[in-house]
Amino acid sequence: MGSFLLLAFIILVAGVISVPLATRFGLGSVLGYLLAGMALSPLLGELNVDIEQLQIFAEFGVVMMLFLVGLELAPQRLWEMRRRLAGLGGGQVILTTLVLAGIALIGGNDWRTALAIGMVLALSSTAIILQTLEEKGLLKSEGGQASFSVLLVQDIAVIPMLAILPLLALPELAAGVGEAAPHGGEGGHGGGMNLIADLPAWLGGIATLAAVAAVVLIGHFLTRPIFRYIAKAQLRELFTAAALLFVIGIALLMTAVGLSPALGTFLAGVVLANSEYRHELESDIAPFKGLLLGLFFITVGAGIDFALALEQWDEVVFWAAVIIAVKIVILLGIAKLAGIERQAKWLFVLSLAQAGEFAFVLIAFAVANFVFDQATADLLLLIVALTMLVTPLLFILYDKIIAPRYCQGQGAEADAIDETNSVIIAGRGRMGGIVDRMLQSAGFDTTVIDYDSSHLEIVRKFGFRSYYGDATRPDLLESAGIANAKLLVVALDEREQIDKLVHYALTNHPRLHVTARAVDRNHVYELWAMGCRDIVRETYDASLRMGRSAFQALGMDQEQAQAARDMFEEMDRSSMREVADLYDLETPYHQNEPLIAKVKELRERWDPVLREQMDEILKRGK
Repeated sequence: MGSFLLLAFIILVAGVISVPLATRFGLGSVLGYLLAGMALSPLLGELNVDIEQLQIFAEFGVVMMLFLVGLELAPQRLWEMRRRLAGLGGGQVILTTLVLAGIALIGGNDWRTALAIGMVLALSSTAIILQTLEEKGLLKSEGGQASFSVLLVQDIAVIPMLAILPLLALPELAAGVGEAAPHGGEGGHGGGMNLIADLPAWLGGIATLAAVAAVVLIGHFLTRPIFRYIAKAQLRELFTAAALLFVIGIALLMTAVGLSPALGTFLAGVVLANSEYRHELESDIAPFKGLLLGLFFITVGAGIDFALALEQWDEVVFWAAVIIAVKIVILLGIAKLAGIERQAKWLFVLSLAQAGEFAFVLIAFAVANFVFDQATADLLLLIVALTMLVTPLLFILYDKIIAPRYCQGQGAEADAIDETNSVIIAGRGRMGGIVDRMLQSAGFDTTVIDYDSSHLEIVRKFGFRSYYGDATRPDLLESAGIANAKLLVVALDEREQIDKLVHYALTNHPRLHVTARAVDRNHVYELWAMGCRDIVRETYDASLRMGRSAFQALGMDQEQAQAARDMFEEMDRSSMREVADLYDLETPYHQNEPLIAKVKELRERWDPVLREQMDEILKRGK
């Protein structure tokens, strides 16, 4: 018990220290965990910790992640993705396997070993990609969905790969081991628990289909009454235990029939996507998923053989670079064929350029089945680990360089704008679209510019005219007639792009009225400091309406709730003006002492007034 507690304490300390530091410097949580594992590697070695066994346990975080992803995808949505799954995912796996196998063959490997290497390295890291896309809010974007499609197919592809690898065994390796029988299993996914391994192929196929059908039927018919029964106990921990039981049980069932438990739990999540317990399941599973994924990334960093890495560093770096380069080229070609363009294309390409955690499973399985020797396996493990370490850096490259410049129109061919109107709207998403419809319904002509080509194609089908391009580009704004426009509505999604456009417009066209979207209160202060005086917080009005509904739910009538809402809005707006005057663009707001003092002063001033006025409102209603 003591050694277990010590190990848990060491790992938690490393994560708690490294991840906030990595996040603060813009490196992301995944790289923070990986660096923590690398730092812990010598200490874990001294404590004789079995990193591989720890990693097998931690890989269950990937299983939980795919269950949560499945909860977000209703069956009809998955059916809509069928062509993308076959085209993007299938094309990536086959092409990458063949190209990397060809490179390995040129490098002097036997064709069977080369094919095995191609399969091992064709897969990408589900854990790193989905975790990073979720953190950045990009999972539901076009590029994020394309990446997810490939990852899902890759998880499915592991199944035939595990069936093919034993057929590639090298007789000389088997002979070198003597009469030892080939062995295997699915590594971190429950090796040794395959109950159909010795069955005839036709009977094993029936058992596999029956297991998948059981997952669907249980998820559709039994989970609701079971969870409804458990919910009656009104014990949160019991519901959490039932949620874990459900996920673990499905994982065991899939392992027993030789399937990927991640695939099984994903399917179960899809079945439960329309369940009334979806959000409860999500909130209960998410903390365990996060902890296990963090542990998995730490084990990847800790599992690096630094002695071998130093000895063969040039070969490891070379082949890691080759793999990333090959994947980028293949993914660019697939993206072009699939019509994925600009920002989405580069997110898709850079996110999938590494090898993945399933490579660890396949490498161990290949060694056990005499497909390649231990020396080759050790080198492959280092190469895979290095590509995974590089992935967060590729996301940083996307965030800092590609997304703001190339993908959003810098250097890309924008639509020619053949009209000039008094109103220019930058961004036709949730906010910009409503503003555009309101202005047009009142007879005002608008020029709408947006860089999401797929979205513009949809709105054009409904008769709304919009232009593709980056609204922050001065040449595009000039062609739209910004010099003579009366109003610029900045409704872009990205904070950096909003700031860039507002600063340009106010600096170069001071007579232009600029209405800008702000993502939060602090953003309001930043835009105010730039000189913008017409700022709308994107969730502010909806929050006020929700607060008014809360007042009514607590006993106020409609008139009282509206009066209380108006009173709060008046106070909030007047307070923000006083705070905004103290905002300094060069000083983080949480380090701006005059601003902090003003906020405290306003709270002391307004809280008693609000209480008094609220009492007056309630008295008037009686």
